[in-house]
Amino acid sequence: MIRQLGSGDWLTADRIRAVAAVSLALTGLSLLYLLATAHGTLDAWGRPLGTDFSNVWTAGQMALDGRAPAAWDWTAHHQVQQAAHGDPAVPFYGWHYPPPFLLLAALLATLPYLAALFVWQAASLWGAVKVYRAILPSKGALLTALGAPVVLVCLTHGHNGFLTAALLGGGLLLLDRRPLLAGLLFGCLVYKPQFALAVPLLLLAGGHVRAIVGACLSAALLVGATLAIWGWPVWQAFLESLPLTRQIVIEQGETGWHKIQSAFAMVRMWGGSLPIAYAVQGAATVAAMGAVLWLARAARPNLRNAAVCAAAMLSTPYVLDYDLVVLGLGAAFLVADGLERGFLPWEKSLLALVWISPLLSRSLAELALVPLGQAASVIVLALAVRRGLAPAGRTRAARPLSLR
Repeated sequence: MIRQLGSGDWLTADRIRAVAAVSLALTGLSLLYLLATAHGTLDAWGRPLGTDFSNVWTAGQMALDGRAPAAWDWTAHHQVQQAAHGDPAVPFYGWHYPPPFLLLAALLATLPYLAALFVWQAASLWGAVKVYRAILPSKGALLTALGAPVVLVCLTHGHNGFLTAALLGGGLLLLDRRPLLAGLLFGCLVYKPQFALAVPLLLLAGGHVRAIVGACLSAALLVGATLAIWGWPVWQAFLESLPLTRQIVIEQGETGWHKIQSAFAMVRMWGGSLPIAYAVQGAATVAAMGAVLWLARAARPNLRNAAVCAAAMLSTPYVLDYDLVVLGLGAAFLVADGLERGFLPWEKSLLALVWISPLLSRSLAELALVPLGQAASVIVLALAVRRGLAPAGRTRAARPLSLR
């Protein structure tokens, strides 16, 4: 068995298709069950369908009603969520995003809640899958994309993991061919900037001047639009909310340590103090950035891109399992490089673990304090560095992996 795991020979095309098809079927059945047992906009457990989408749609509604700054007022925002779902017991989902995301939230709020949820998830999933197919264009790859467990996680949370992946992955794909467009996509990550920390280093190290111009342009346009529509009060409200967000959400882990897939949360989950957690998170961030800097200049684009995706997950103290859509693209970049040049020992088995990890990460962390999601990000970064260090001709595949 060890020999099979090391060579990856067990990971045949038929097995890949079968597991992905079963996972996709379970995703469909789970979503149908949620819809069939729902009452109004709430599921059978009294949570909003799409859970976290509740804060997006209601923040947009507040912006349309002329109360945009109040979206960062937790009490006022909770009251709007209670009214929107018609239930005073509905859980509160906080709005912690910079104002540019309010532009999209307001647009979605012009639709009824369930219609907006469907449009939001379908459109952002399409964008992420389109990037995935550009990395791995075979039909089998499409099945592994749609059947990936992280798709179910992101869909049930109504979250923006698909959008983040589409922007970051799309920018990485276009960086060498259409740098200005790549930069425009990178700049849009101003809506969730904690996942773009590696991007400035990547662009500066690679001398991607046109991409830097594009990123500055799109970010400035988004910020300017928020100022033109709502003025400085929305930025003041956002900035004033940051200390409370840091204290409650990040440092006290109100979300739940088992849900957060970061080095910081790992230390806190194991009982470590705040200083130790910040120190470990800082070390993880520096290591990830160092890998990106080296691969940006010394490695093939696929390896560089995989490292950036992994660094996006490793360099922030607040990353949840639905954000691992980005890590899925990082794994896809590694698979693309492996299909072209052959795989090193253990790579295929480790990439299979990365693919399935979002299905198990919360449960393992909650029941056994095992940070699988964090480990998956480390694996992708380590594999990218390993392939970058491997001498030419050392990669191999005892039996070529096919996704067709």
